[in-house]
Amino acid sequence: MLSTVKMLHSYWAYLAFFMMIIAAANALIKHFGKKEYEAKDFRIALFTLIVSHIQLLIGIILWFASDYFGENTMKEVMSNSALRSNAVEHPLTMIIAVALITIGYSKHKKKLTSAGKLKPLAIFYTIALILVIVKLPWNQWFN
Repeated sequence: MLSTVKMLHSYWAYLAFFMMIIAAANALIKHFGKKEYEAKDFRIALFTLIVSHIQLLIGIILWFASDYFGENTMKEVMSNSALRSNAVEHPLTMIIAVALITIGYSKHKKKLTSAGKLKPLAIFYTIALILVIVKLPWNQWFN
């Protein structure tokens, strides 16, 4: 079961990362290009929101199923950089990134103009993408 959840979390991450890139780039290009907000932009933002939330749920399941803290004390986890990254830093950063995507999506729905809708998407989705890029376990991703 754990290996299936790990595999699902790893492969779904490609889709989530790809959608974050598309959504952030789309919002930035349209916002700075002073272009109109369209139904396509709504669908991209919504799909990114859904995919990132699914990835977060899979990650939470994986975090609880993994035995990071079972054999180790908190001091041991925090003193081991690889273990600390997997058990604490990566999950916390990804929760913050998904929260930012959710905030950006919620704020954009309340706006009435194209500029008003694209600005929160551009800001929050881009910050979330940067957080994901910084804390993605790249050494594990391509192995």
